[in-house]
Amino acid sequence: MGWILPELKTITGNFANVIHGLNANHLTDQVIQRSKRMILDTLGVGLLGTSTEVCHKVTQYSKIYSSDISSTIWGHLDFRLPPLYAAFVNGVAVHSMDFDDTWHPATHPSGAVLPAVIALSEAFPQKKKISGLDLLLAFNVGIEVQGRLLRFSSEARNIPKRFHPPTVVGTMGSAAACAKLLALDQLKCKNALAIAASYAGAPLANAATQTKPLHVGNAAKHGLEAACLASQGLQGNKQILDMESGIGAFYTDYNPQALPTLQSYPWLLDQQDVAIKRFPAHLGTHWVADAASSVRRKLVESSDNFLPLDKIEKVILKVPEVKYVNRPSPTSEHEARHSFQFVACSALLDGSMSVQSFTSENIHRPALQELLSKTQLEHPPDNKPSFESLYCEVHVTIQDGNPISDRCDTFYGHWRKPLKKEDLEKKFQSNASSVLPAEATEGILETVYNLEKVEDCSVLSTFLSGQSASVLSEKLRFL
Repeated sequence: MGWILPELKTITGNFANVIHGLNANHLTDQVIQRSKRMILDTLGVGLLGTSTEVCHKVTQYSKIYSSDISSTIWGHLDFRLPPLYAAFVNGVAVHSMDFDDTWHPATHPSGAVLPAVIALSEAFPQKKKISGLDLLLAFNVGIEVQGRLLRFSSEARNIPKRFHPPTVVGTMGSAAACAKLLALDQLKCKNALAIAASYAGAPLANAATQTKPLHVGNAAKHGLEAACLASQGLQGNKQILDMESGIGAFYTDYNPQALPTLQSYPWLLDQQDVAIKRFPAHLGTHWVADAASSVRRKLVESSDNFLPLDKIEKVILKVPEVKYVNRPSPTSEHEARHSFQFVACSALLDGSMSVQSFTSENIHRPALQELLSKTQLEHPPDNKPSFESLYCEVHVTIQDGNPISDRCDTFYGHWRKPLKKEDLEKKFQSNASSVLPAEATEGILETVYNLEKVEDCSVLSTFLSGQSASVLSEKLRFL
């Protein structure tokens, strides 16, 4: 497929044309608003993620690299890295707790792109300021490319089975975003996509381990690297999106399509919002948490405001079949974040889920272990493994009593029921303030909310390092 096509008619050429041709005037108000929510959320979960064990490990590892050009490591005042490794460490931080956004078709779009464009923006010479609008445009190009590639396969519409999507489309999105920020011409945009494709892919078997966060860090880093290599003139296959042996290698039903014309360009983010998580775990568990919390309320109401734990005989969860989220007895935080059973039992015990739900003490408490031993999964044939259509039912059988159940079709935070602005802000402030001083946290909030008006987006990196507003009176200027 594709060898005989003239270059302008190829899908790869078409993508290069769109990446090169999109400009800030193409951004709609809704795309700007939605992407600013995504940016704020991603920065918050990334800042919180800097305190995780996996992030500490990759930070220590990355200290072997040094360079004259350096970028901020989020949450660190006194430690910087070359842009590639800053993108890697910050990308790992974003996904270290599985707290970052999720899109449909399934991927984590922001974590692969935002750390790369922020790190790259710091590498430009002083006189070439990158504005907030430049950053927003590059970010949205990276999100758009991911969404378009995911629509080339109907397989991609379901929760993945073989590989983790950010390692494929995230790497390509990061390359596109960085190519945009570097203002590469169409030929170099094609080469950036081709180079990125050779970095793509990681097996899903590493889900629920400390290796899974590396997938997002690598996507950010490798996309940035691909764009930098392309900017130096390195060449790859200029029909990488057209061929079954290109990006088509990852899908059995690959069917690439040309993008819409640049005139009044229709962004996918306008049509399809992201899900923003209220607690750090696999998105599929969020339906389970809401249904289980409702069942707990009913149990407590029928038992004089007391949870009758000893009377619970059986817990049945009706969920789609997703093998890597079926973990009856998780022993680590990463396994617990990928366990329908753990989240259901935690929500039944505690009434809600939070960052603290995944501490070692909470995972290993006897009451939870006992409830896990009574929990079974069922997979109704109509419950498809898609974040667009799945549902969860929780049924609890009580000794000498009627069974109690509830169902969740759309959890709060899903794109059909988005987080209110104040709840997104609360999530961000809670996450960021665990790492940064209050002034820096407020500085990020104000900068992101005004991003399209910010003259020099390096102010964002200054706040992300933990510097406070007093240092920045000069820098924080809006257009």
